[in-house]
Amino acid sequence: MNILLPEKVETILNVLQSAGQKAYIVGGCVRDALLGRTPHDWDITTSAPPGQVKRLFPHTVDTGLKHGTVTVLMGREGFEVTTFRIDGEYEDSRHPKEVVFSDNLAEDLARRDFTINAMAYNPREGLMDFYDGVGDLERKIIRCVGEPAERFTEDALRIMRAVRFAAQLGFTIDPLTQEAVQSFAPTLKKISAERIRDELLKTIQSPHPEWLRLAWSLGLTKVFLPEFDQCMACEQNNPHHCYSVGEHILHSMENVEPDGLLRLTMLLHDMAKPLCRTRDENGVDHFYRHGQTGEKLARVIMHRLRLDSKTIDTVARLVYWHDYRMEPTSVTLRKAVNKMGNDIFPLFLQVQRADVLAQSEYKRKEKLERLNRLELLYQDILASQDCLSLKSLALKGKDLIEIGYQPGPELGAELNRLLERVLVQPELNRKETLLFLAREDKNNSRA
Repeated sequence: MNILLPEKVETILNVLQSAGQKAYIVGGCVRDALLGRTPHDWDITTSAPPGQVKRLFPHTVDTGLKHGTVTVLMGREGFEVTTFRIDGEYEDSRHPKEVVFSDNLAEDLARRDFTINAMAYNPREGLMDFYDGVGDLERKIIRCVGEPAERFTEDALRIMRAVRFAAQLGFTIDPLTQEAVQSFAPTLKKISAERIRDELLKTIQSPHPEWLRLAWSLGLTKVFLPEFDQCMACEQNNPHHCYSVGEHILHSMENVEPDGLLRLTMLLHDMAKPLCRTRDENGVDHFYRHGQTGEKLARVIMHRLRLDSKTIDTVARLVYWHDYRMEPTSVTLRKAVNKMGNDIFPLFLQVQRADVLAQSEYKRKEKLERLNRLELLYQDILASQDCLSLKSLALKGKDLIEIGYQPGPELGAELNRLLERVLVQPELNRKETLLFLAREDKNNSRA
């Protein structure tokens, strides 16, 4: 079995081996290469202690000397080189109390999370697979190396990684590993929000975002996203829906491309429905103002997961507007784009389509036809370069000041009046025309 290695990786292996040390590529890059994928990172494991690695290569960075990791710089690329090691006792479900360096590859691979990530390779010796990682790749199984309880005790985040790898690869989780995932789920409380966030985002951006259902069934979301558990328990007795809120969310994520903003929006778009549900005299459920309530809830959840401010703002705005309905006319569309912001309107159209496709068949054809017309109108408006905001208004505040408007509320109110007219009649967006209208407004206010 041969794996084609980048020239720089081969160079690092050769330098280490020429110094009398063992050296292999290891982990995810081996797994991806065997699956026919292009690895993003090439990690290297070696019997050489960190000090020797630093002496053998002219340019290195002390990435994690305590744990035996040195980053070797080859040009502008960095490659992590880590000494074989045995981890001591874990006290915090994350870090070992001590690390003992080793010259035994099998001992090093034994501490890794899953068999498919516990393989090593170099061109001289070929594939080193002590734990049947190749067999599990063929069987499409995520299985812990050794005893699952030990692996999850060492690092509780591996619980989420099991689900994430299953989602990314379309694999199932080995029964014993899955049983341990469920048993150790409460220990996720010890893991930082940032690390939880990263695994959650990788899961929902995978080819199988619906694998979040597995995380729910095993008790994981109860720890880091309890709002989703409430959604899974919230039925929707309404002709527009055929799933519970949670199942609707899962299906809606499948209906958008694997983009972080879109998948996160679909995950959160109906999260407030359990808080907003009412039932009328006919037994039909309604969820009035769930978009507005959901916008606030989405911000709370995203802050809790330590997402960046730009993502929080964009996703929260999409959640707020996701259920907004408008007639497919040029005027209503221009006004809607102005309200929402042109930066999110294309995403809004994708969100609405995904939402509709995750609903029942009731009036689906009409809903999709309306969206199709809106998308065509939006493309026409973009092609015509219609004014959609104050930023593209042909007249600025200084122009109004020059004809007698005072800076402050008067000026702002007039700019907005002119914009309202232009949104209805885009042909008015000419400086001379707007100045004429502004003078007319000024005269009328004095009368």
